[in-house]
Amino acid sequence: MTFRSGFACFVGRPNAGKSTLTNALVGQKVAITSGRPQTTRHTIRGIVHRPDAQLILVDTPGLHRPRTLLGERLNALVKDTLTEVDVVGFCLPADQRVGPGDRFIAEQMSELARDGRGTPVVAIVTKSDLVGKGKLAEHLLAVQGLGDWADIVPVSAVGGYQVEVLEKVLIGHLPEGAPLYAEGELTDEPEAVMVAELVREAALEGVRDELPHSLAVVVDEIVPRDEPAANGVPMLDVRVHLFVERDSQKAIIIGKGGARLRDVGSEARRGIEALLGARVYLDLHVKVAKDWQRDPKQLGKMGF
Repeated sequence: MTFRSGFACFVGRPNAGKSTLTNALVGQKVAITSGRPQTTRHTIRGIVHRPDAQLILVDTPGLHRPRTLLGERLNALVKDTLTEVDVVGFCLPADQRVGPGDRFIAEQMSELARDGRGTPVVAIVTKSDLVGKGKLAEHLLAVQGLGDWADIVPVSAVGGYQVEVLEKVLIGHLPEGAPLYAEGELTDEPEAVMVAELVREAALEGVRDELPHSLAVVVDEIVPRDEPAANGVPMLDVRVHLFVERDSQKAIIIGKGGARLRDVGSEARRGIEALLGARVYLDLHVKVAKDWQRDPKQLGKMGF
């Protein structure tokens, strides 16, 4: 039996369902999701293990026309990733018409083909469960007209529709080769990055449109607490800073009397404890870093 292994990159405009699809294929949460655009800021790697293949998924930030230095760096991150993978999945949500953002990305995909790398691009119509058969057929035709795709696959990550079909299609474009990661590994992201992403996901729930772009999360430390483990489960102190750009945004995150920040901590703690396999004391602090998205020094400190 031939074994295949390699990398697949999901691209698409913000909020096209890339992170949800990554989690569905891996079978466990490795990328944060939100109804807000620009949730993903790192190339999270998820690893799909099969008897005949290993598919490493790279979930990138959404490609967009940048308005800030952060936006430029996120786009550069995506384009760098595209040069290093074996197949690209271009995600287009079925419940939204093909628009300027999709055409912009389709042009980038055409440039990729013209560069001579020969990287196949699979058009993935996400959120297919949200429309009827007639509208889905119309959308598939519109997607077909955008470019010369290696394959076109409609899927629903939430309902599981054709997720296994997409997995087979992506694997079919991988080269033959030995496994790249040990069996059982689901991601190679550092724990601190995953913890920061879980805190940011919790903080984004139910907030105003302006906040997702202005919120950054940095983990200061993850250290064992000097006390006996309860029932064999250790206790960790996790200290995290949430950065926003204005005092008004700080007030949104904290909430009246600190109520919202406590809710963020409770929600994030559940995911962090599952990730780290330990009880967690989560210490959250909110700071204002004025216009950090446009400040090279502050971007560097925050890992961008």
